[in-house]
Amino acid sequence: QDGPQRKKRKSEVGEVDKQLDTLAIGTAVGSILLYSTVKGELQSKLDGGHDSRVNCVRWHQDNCCLYSCSDDKHIVEWNTQTCKVKCKWKGDNSSVTCLCISPDGKMLLSAGRTIKLWDLETKEVYRQFTGHATSVSSLMFTTVKPMNESKPFDGITGLYFLSGAIHDRLLSVWYIRSDRKEKNAVMSFMVTDEPTFVDLAVSEVKEEPVKLAVVCRDGQLHLFEHILNGYCKKPLTSNCTIQIATPGNDGDSTPKPVPILAAAFCTDKQSLLLVYGNTLQPIIEKVSLNTSEPHICLVRDIQKVLSLKTDAALTKVKTPVVNSDTKVLVPGIPGHSTAVKTPASGKEKKKNKRKPGDAEESIEERLGALDIDVSKVKTPGSLPQTDSFAVLLVQGLESNDAEILNKVLNTRKETVVKNTVARMPIYAVIPLLHELTKRLQGNPYSASLMVRWLKSVFTLHASYLSTLPDLIPQLGMLYQLMESRVKTLQKLSRLHGRLFILVTQVAASQTVQDVPEVNQTAKLVYEDDSSEEEGSDDEMIADKDSDENWDEDEEKEEQSDEQDMTVEKEINGDSDLEPENESEEE
Repeated sequence: QDGPQRKKRKSEVGEVDKQLDTLAIGTAVGSILLYSTVKGELQSKLDGGHDSRVNCVRWHQDNCCLYSCSDDKHIVEWNTQTCKVKCKWKGDNSSVTCLCISPDGKMLLSAGRTIKLWDLETKEVYRQFTGHATSVSSLMFTTVKPMNESKPFDGITGLYFLSGAIHDRLLSVWYIRSDRKEKNAVMSFMVTDEPTFVDLAVSEVKEEPVKLAVVCRDGQLHLFEHILNGYCKKPLTSNCTIQIATPGNDGDSTPKPVPILAAAFCTDKQSLLLVYGNTLQPIIEKVSLNTSEPHICLVRDIQKVLSLKTDAALTKVKTPVVNSDTKVLVPGIPGHSTAVKTPASGKEKKKNKRKPGDAEESIEERLGALDIDVSKVKTPGSLPQTDSFAVLLVQGLESNDAEILNKVLNTRKETVVKNTVARMPIYAVIPLLHELTKRLQGNPYSASLMVRWLKSVFTLHASYLSTLPDLIPQLGMLYQLMESRVKTLQKLSRLHGRLFILVTQVAASQTVQDVPEVNQTAKLVYEDDSSEEEGSDDEMIADKDSDENWDEDEEKEEQSDEQDMTVEKEINGDSDLEPENESEEE
């Protein structure tokens, strides 16, 4: 029995070595990529776990186990050897944004807005904490052992952990108790802006303080040192703030700030690794800690470092000599061709200096030499485009200039409104909503114009507005205004329906009255000039004719009556006459 066990152990060690170089990358479509950093290639892909964007990925101490959370509200436990889902459960009512595994590997912290502590064996909530008003962006345990060593340690009770959220300047510290009573944070650290990167040196001894490095969105680094020993009411400020700036030489006397992107404690806990500068070309530097000074500004000439590198790169670029017949395919769109201009020969190059006798070139010729289409150059008298509308709108909102705002907001074109709202900066959205609300209140007749702007703002910037913690008070007035208008809609529609029926009835009766009556009078009358006697004779003849006609009419009526009687008798089957008599009667 000893043999196989030893073999198994050897294979496990091999697997651990293999897994140490694996990088797990969560994607926006819900899959997770496992990338080998040693080989520099994709190892495998984990599919079928999430339906939406993956927000956080965490390795378990057992290397072949991986945890991930997503916008689809679920947490997934993966087996990276088989690339299949081991377990999947609902983590929150909204999207789960962050995960953290406990030091002993038996518990899992998850956070959307509220923070939950899960038992990994049963997948049930062990503790629940209040959390933050916005989505949590960072979670980490600050202690490995409890400060109170008198009680037996179960692996989780008595530990502290830290959490930070987007748009939140406070980093909260939470304490895991044996009971479920306390759900609020025991202390908090205050920084100048939203935290973007957090690193800490975990305290392993009771008297050793926790060292915390927080990089904010404004590019500053805050260092905290604090012994976690229970409840603290006031937010703690940083012991030391580090900034980086340029020296301000070379004609530009004002030093410019250089943003710090990330910071991490070294293994000795006495020095820091700083990452600063440009995200595409960051500079990493090791700095020794000196927290006795509250503010430290490091002067670094970042321009020289970057400019040297870019100059060196530019010298290596060579323009290939291409024939006029060849086509170059641009990467990205298959089959897309772009015309390549052959480099001008040295003979054709013109010197900038003019000779005294030469005539000066016109602007059109110069533009032609620069390959700029003259027709596309805008004249100053032309109408402002949507770019300038967006700039005008921001200027008007900042300066509160009614003339500029009227010029922009009275636009009736839907496309101009949409493009302007799309191109305006994010920070101008709330001031624009306030301005629209003010105009709707002051002048209700401008609603038809203002509603177009409101519709565009809500459709294009809904995602930004939903992230604001104080959205309800910001839009409360506008909501009440719209509610009061919509309340009367039902009554008005009923009134409109009744009025419509009345109006159609009145219109119908008028059309009946307006039908012209048939004129019975003769249009032309001919009078004869003969004597009265002739006229009386004519009248007598006419009377006779009418009497004869009268007698004929009476006879016809009698015959028709007799026929009707015989038909009725035949139908009823009671004709008394014999067939011979019938023929005589006929």
